[in-house]
Amino acid sequence: MSLCFPAEWSRHRTMWVGFPSHAELWQDDLADAREEVAALARALAGPGGERVRLLVASDEAAEAARTLTNGEPGLEIVRGAFGDVWLRDTGPLFLKKGDATVAAGFRFNGWGGKYVFPDDDSVAEQLAAAAGAPLTTHDFVLEGGSVDSDGFGTLLTTRQCVLNPNRNPDWNAAKAEMALGLALGLKTVLWLGDGLHNDHTDGHVDNLARFVAPGVVACPIAFGRDDPNADVYDATARTLSGLKDARGVSLQVMRIPSPGRILNSDGDVVPASHMNFLIANEAVIAPIYEGQASGYALDALREAFPEREVIGLPSTALLTGGGSFHCISQQEPE
Repeated sequence: MSLCFPAEWSRHRTMWVGFPSHAELWQDDLADAREEVAALARALAGPGGERVRLLVASDEAAEAARTLTNGEPGLEIVRGAFGDVWLRDTGPLFLKKGDATVAAGFRFNGWGGKYVFPDDDSVAEQLAAAAGAPLTTHDFVLEGGSVDSDGFGTLLTTRQCVLNPNRNPDWNAAKAEMALGLALGLKTVLWLGDGLHNDHTDGHVDNLARFVAPGVVACPIAFGRDDPNADVYDATARTLSGLKDARGVSLQVMRIPSPGRILNSDGDVVPASHMNFLIANEAVIAPIYEGQASGYALDALREAFPEREVIGLPSTALLTGGGSFHCISQQEPE
């Protein structure tokens, strides 16, 4: 029986969300990051139409999560062990095998050895067990944020991340395609080049380009003359326009305004991206930032997802940890 890596717009039975649980990692941003994650969880369980399982790593975090989510129906707090909240990367990828939901786990090395925390390498096993999904563990490094699926056997990814020698040193494109194809039931791997500047994930595709419908991929367009990723966005769009999916269909490219030039408190460019949106059963929830660009991006997402409510929520504190809504979540398909 063949595997299928469902598209994110397929129906989910559960959405997992990581809750900031370690004060030493978040420091002054802990309270704000928790409020942003709680707002996401409430939106998912409410207009998003999801059963939400909020993963916490301590009794103190569990109490904070209960307070901030205020007993939202459809939201469950689950105790687990993890180093940080980025479940998209540390958790398993949930697949379909016939009517059954199964899980694929991979080696996790802290985004190429940059951020190695206790228990992150056990998250895939924990989530698969909690979901009741049989887990197959694959002996290569892969993070969920580095891949995006259309549900028809097409995978979108970047060379900067997946072929980076700090992941799998012996990989080239052919070896990667074979390994990914067997693990995820793929027919075609589509390669983009570099991701966003200063992205410590080495160019995760979920900050750069996403399938929004069969044969349709969204990617950013620069906002403002000083957008630090203008060249990356245009190169991505050009590459996408020349690609075909596993069905042999030429991709349509949809451009969504980027947040523009976003700086941290030290004045450094940070990898803010509207592409880190999360597709829920009945809504799309996107990170928003100060300035006009986020309003334009939400309008574009409404065109891409007319059947879902599009919700923008602040993600500034989460971004201090290096990611946003898609990064802290992982869906189980129905």
